[in-house]
Amino acid sequence: MSHERRPSFLAEHVDRLARTHLRELLKDNARGDRLRHRVGPVLLDLSRQKLDAEALAALGAHAEASGWQAARDAMFAGAPINTSEHRPVLHTALRASGSSLPSPAPREALDEIESTLKRIDALVHAVGLGDASAFGIAPGITDVVNIGIGGSDLGPRLAVRALTPYHVPGLRSHFLTNVDGQSAYELMRELDPRRTLVVVVSKTFTTQETLLNGTVMRDWISRAYDGDASKVARHFLAVSANVAAAESWGVPAEQVYPMWDFVGGRFSLWSAVGLSLALAIGSYNFHALLKGAAQIDDHFRTASWQQNLPVLLSLVEIWNRNGLERGSRAVVPYADLLTDLTSYLQQLEMESLGKQVTPQGQPVAQSTSAVVWGSVGTNAQHAYFQALHQGTDVVLLEFIGVVKPAHDLNANHDALLSNLLAQAAALALGKTFDEALAEAKQGSEEERRVLAAQRSFPGDRPSTVILLDALTPESLGALIALYEHKVFMLGHLWGINAFDQWGVELGKSIARQILPALENGEGDTSAFDSATQALIEAIRERQLTLASHNR
Repeated sequence: MSHERRPSFLAEHVDRLARTHLRELLKDNARGDRLRHRVGPVLLDLSRQKLDAEALAALGAHAEASGWQAARDAMFAGAPINTSEHRPVLHTALRASGSSLPSPAPREALDEIESTLKRIDALVHAVGLGDASAFGIAPGITDVVNIGIGGSDLGPRLAVRALTPYHVPGLRSHFLTNVDGQSAYELMRELDPRRTLVVVVSKTFTTQETLLNGTVMRDWISRAYDGDASKVARHFLAVSANVAAAESWGVPAEQVYPMWDFVGGRFSLWSAVGLSLALAIGSYNFHALLKGAAQIDDHFRTASWQQNLPVLLSLVEIWNRNGLERGSRAVVPYADLLTDLTSYLQQLEMESLGKQVTPQGQPVAQSTSAVVWGSVGTNAQHAYFQALHQGTDVVLLEFIGVVKPAHDLNANHDALLSNLLAQAAALALGKTFDEALAEAKQGSEEERRVLAAQRSFPGDRPSTVILLDALTPESLGALIALYEHKVFMLGHLWGINAFDQWGVELGKSIARQILPALENGEGDTSAFDSATQALIEAIRERQLTLASHNR
C-alpha cells in the first residue's frame, strides 16, 4: 500500500512511534495493563503491539465514529447485511441457546435452529448407544466420514481435532475434502463399509468435489451390499438446503439436515454442518461449544470498545495493515490439537475480507485482507522463524497457547509455553549489536564485530498472544467466535461485505468448461487462452505416452 493510502488519522501516530522501539514501550507497565484483557477462559495480550495510549485512542475514535455498535446490532437482529445476496447473517443465532442475553434474531429462525438442534441431539444419542435404526442408520457404526469442502470441512475438521480428548469412545472421525482421489482410496482400504456412516455436506448439493467423493464412497458401500440401495442409504446423512437433490442422489429426505441462506459456510460450524463434530464429541460437549461462543457474543454486544476483545483485535489489524503497512500475519498455535486453526482462519479471514470494492461497487480506500499463514510451534521455530527474527520484512505474529494441557506430561508443556513466551519476547526486544559483541569471545576485534553483526537481532517486531485456560469445548467456541467478530468488525471498518465470496466463482466456472476437454481427450480447446490450451495438449500427450508404456 502506498503511503498515500495510509489513513490520515493514523499517520501522525505511525510517524511518532517509528522513533520508539518496542523495548521502550514494554517498560510502561500501565500501558501493558491497558492492553491485556480477559473474557472467561480467554486472555488477549496486545502489549507487544507497537502502539501506545494515544494511537489506541485514535483507533478507538475511528471505530466509534463508524457506528460499529449499530452495525453489530443489525447483524444480531437479522438485517440483510450481506447486501450483494440480500441475506441476513445469523451465525450468532445458531448458538443463542447458550447466551445469557435474549436474542434479537427473528423468532422463525430461532425456532428452526432449536428444532434442528433437537434432531441432532436425538441422532447423536442414538448413534452413541450403537443403534440408530430409528433414524434410518445402520447399526454398529464405528467410523464417521465427513465429506465437504471449504466451510463444510474446515470448521468441523478444526474442532474434531482440537477436541480429541472429548471424543466419544468407539467412534472415529475422518474428513474427505480434496477432489484428489488419494484420500478416498486410503480411507476405503482402512474402513469397514458396513460400519461407516458418511455425512455429505453441501448447501446446493452440486459441489463438484463433494459429489465426486460422495459417489466414490457410495459405490464402495454399495459393493458391500451387492447393490442393495435401501441398505446403502442407511450409511448416509446429508446436510443441505437442497433436499430434493440429496434425495435424488440417494439420501432419504428424513436423513437430510438443513442449511440456511442466513448462515455462510465459513460461519456454519454451529449448525448442522457441525453434525460430524456433534457425533464425535457428543451433544453435551457440542452445546458447551455453543455456550463458549455465546459468551463472546454477549461480550461483543455489551462491552465498550476499550475492553471489547473483538474490537481491539480488529483495531490492531487496522493499525498493522493500514498504518504500518504489514501485508502478512503468521498464526502460530503452540498446541498440536490446534493444527488446523491456521487453515480455518485462512478461509474465515481471506475469503471474507479479500475484497477490493465496496458494496456500492467503488474501489476501497485502503488495503484489506492480509495474507494469513502459519503452523504449530515449536515446529515453526525450526522452519521459518529465522526470517521472522532477522529477515528484511516485518511479519505480524499471533501466538496462541494453552495454560493447562489435556495430558500430564508437564515437562513437555512447560517447555512448550516457555518457547512461546521466549519467541514473543525475542521478536519484540531483539539483541543489540553491543550485546552481541559482548558475547563474542573468540577471534580478533574485526572477527568479533563481523560475528556480532550476524548475531544481533533488530527486534521491534510486534506480536499478539492469546492464552486459553485449557482447550475445552467452551474455550474453543470462545476462540472461534472471537475471530468471527473480528472479521465482522474489519468488514465494517473497511467498508466491504465480509459475507459474500464472488472471488471463488470464476475459477470454478472455468474448471467446468475445461473438464470435458480432459475427460474425453478430444474436446475443442479454442475457447481457452493460449497457456491453458498448451497445458491441456501437454496433459493429453503425456496421458497417451504413459498409457502406452503401461501396456
